Amino acid sequence: MSIAAADTPNPGRFEASDTAAVLAGALPYMRRYAGRTIVVKYGGHAMGEEGRGRSFARDIVLLKQVGIHPIVVHGGGPQIGQMLDRLGIKSSFVDGLRVTDAATVEVVEMVLSGSINKQLVSLINEAGGYAIGLSGKDGNLIRARKVERTRPGGPVVDLGFVGEPDAINTTVIETLDKSDIIPVIAPLGVGPGGATFNINADTVAGAVAAAVGAKRMLLLTDVAGVLDKEKKLISELSVERARKLIADGTISGGMIPKIETCIDAVEGGVEASVILDGRMPNAVLLELFTEGAGTLIRRNGGGNG
Repeated sequence: MSIAAADTPNPGRFEASDTAAVLAGALPYMRRYAGRTIVVKYGGHAMGEEGRGRSFARDIVLLKQVGIHPIVVHGGGPQIGQMLDRLGIKSSFVDGLRVTDAATVEVVEMVLSGSINKQLVSLINEAGGYAIGLSGKDGNLIRARKVERTRPGGPVVDLGFVGEPDAINTTVIETLDKSDIIPVIAPLGVGPGGATFNINADTVAGAVAAAVGAKRMLLLTDVAGVLDKEKKLISELSVERARKLIADGTISGGMIPKIETCIDAVEGGVEASVILDGRMPNAVLLELFTEGAGTLIRRNGGGNG
């Protein structure tokens, strides 16, 4: 409770009016996104404890209730790693991608389409929404092609059942958008002969967002966003500026593929992409209904930082 509230004869009345002011301030933002689609990638590192998941679910339900159409794409890298360890299955990474053999892809599908997907669906439904869990295999939602990596001067590295989106069947999503149902998508794709492919969740979110012409794509992760050389948050970037920051080393490591995904989404038709800290309470609402909470990337954005 604030000092003003403590000094007020009726603190309950003060708190109610304060809440009303917050809602009034959010109204212009609600109008901006009304009737539009928002794709939210909920990362495995951002999920954390159950309380965080419940807060995220309430935020997603609120979006739907005010006339916005959220699509959730979730990751699950840490959870997959834990299950592989429990089963005694060794795994390795190449350029940040998990090498996925036949045994590993079974575990990946079990964790992503099973436990994580259904947990999120249950949390959204418990919060008053109507969610349905999907993977890219359902209704041929995500047609995938095999990913290969080539080492400089070396042979092609076989990553096994690791794929990338080749085509998105928007019919499934558009059908759900016309209803009260919130799609929750596990990042799996179907390849030739019905093979299952493990796909990076950021990549899936970007491909889905571009395919449906989303107003925003939000990548919820475990960092605040893009930091400048003084480690201060950059609130907005143009595509051109983002590429320059990659070139000069300001953006490095695991942030590079996230930025590239954001750029691809924007160049594919998404109005703007955002990287923000999903561990922050009500991160989705803070980003959409205030002046922003992470780093926003658009075709012609700001150049601060």
